[in-house]
Amino acid sequence: MGLYLMTDKLPTIVVVDDSSTSISLYQFSLEPLDVDFIGFPSPDKALPYLKEHAPDLLFLDIIMPGMDGLTFLQRLRSLPAHKNTPVVMVTSKDYAQDRYIAKQLGALDFLIKPLRFKEIRELVYKHARVKPPQIDPTA
Repeated sequence: MGLYLMTDKLPTIVVVDDSSTSISLYQFSLEPLDVDFIGFPSPDKALPYLKEHAPDLLFLDIIMPGMDGLTFLQRLRSLPAHKNTPVVMVTSKDYAQDRYIAKQLGALDFLIKPLRFKEIRELVYKHARVKPPQIDPTA
């Protein structure tokens, strides 16, 4: 009898966004995919989880009360487990300076609000190695 390794863990997608509407939108757009979804309303709420876990993809809103997304990403990158965590920055204000700072901090992509299901899913396929659901032609 060989050794059985649990390698079929579902990819984890984490969202940090102060908008509950945005978090719901991510949740609905990811529902048909085989992923674990976790949404946090603030960096303070997300930090304890992220100190213990490294998600397969992190969507991070830039404009939030308290700590903004860029400051949070800088803090996250200082943790050894998050030096290479795939991060997509999300914002309603597309500023070149934010894009520059995000790139310096290793963000892979930028998502501009309003959020769209298709864009969210495409970024998950691209960065979290999640495959689109197969459509059964016999169904």
